[in-house]
Amino acid sequence: MKGKFIVFEGPDRSGKSTQANLLSKYLTNKGFCVLLTREPGGDGVAEDIRKIVLRPEHKVSPMAELFLYEAARAQHTQHIIIPALEDGKIVICERYTMSSCAYQGYGRGIDMEVINTLNNAATLNLKPDLTLVFLMSDKYFTQRGEYLFSDRLEREDEVFRLKMRKGYRELAAKTKNAVIIDADRAVAQIHKTVLRELAGYGVLD
Repeated sequence: MKGKFIVFEGPDRSGKSTQANLLSKYLTNKGFCVLLTREPGGDGVAEDIRKIVLRPEHKVSPMAELFLYEAARAQHTQHIIIPALEDGKIVICERYTMSSCAYQGYGRGIDMEVINTLNNAATLNLKPDLTLVFLMSDKYFTQRGEYLFSDRLEREDEVFRLKMRKGYRELAAKTKNAVIIDADRAVAQIHKTVLRELAGYGVLD
């Protein structure tokens, strides 16, 4: 495909949205055509699924949760991401397949082979050109964000968060073109690191 696909991964409150917005503005100012999007979401169908899966009052079984995420991902990838890449755009996406591996795999305990099979089916095997994994100390989880504990997954306990964070670290270590970003630092420092990683991996060449 003519475009480039950059994914921002990591736990809630790790600064993904802030950094994704900064990168989108930076690249746009440099003259690149950029699409900033997110999972679950990105179009009307996927956004409706997002409301269902994250609603705090809902009790969702682990497998149902996984299937909802994968349904949103299939819609998002095939209707939004792939067309944008075919048009030559730089797609910046908050979360992608690694999130399901970390949350539903490490966090919920669903077999990773099942998750990988569903991820591949939902995305038509589309892989990011670069995945930036933002990891922060757990103490910042309760210090960051205006609307803490606003959705169902943010209300999970510390044990779940630690399992999920371990998952991200291990997944990043074995995923091609993935790098861990220290998200404990100041916003400006992290932004510089993001730009340095993009240059180092030749994403914009």
